[in-house]
Amino acid sequence: MTDTKHIEFEEGSRNVFADLGMQDAEERLVRAQLGFHVVTLLKNRDLKQKEAALLLDIAQPDVSHLMNGHFSRFTTDKLLDFLKRLEQKVTIEISPHHAGEPYQSVAFGISPTDYNPEMLGM
Repeated sequence: MTDTKHIEFEEGSRNVFADLGMQDAEERLVRAQLGFHVVTLLKNRDLKQKEAALLLDIAQPDVSHLMNGHFSRFTTDKLLDFLKRLEQKVTIEISPHHAGEPYQSVAFGISPTDYNPEMLGM
């Protein structure tokens, strides 16, 4: 007979930053989502950090921070600028807020892992 242990868990809110009680949790989540897509696009282009720095118009150490997921170093506007430089269309939708939903969210028309070089004009 095997021993089974009961593991207690708590369902998260879908925002790890809010679950951890961090300030500006929604803003942090938006930046993380945008940053993830920027990084995925850069990886799919197989650029060296120096090349990515030229493309994004930032210093090479900042590319390193970006690739390591340090998205809090970049404003939402800067991450949106990166997407523009990566030839991505960004649409902002404004709609009424409903109870239980975040005030800010990011939706993507395609998963970044579905990007391929042909889609990127390569």
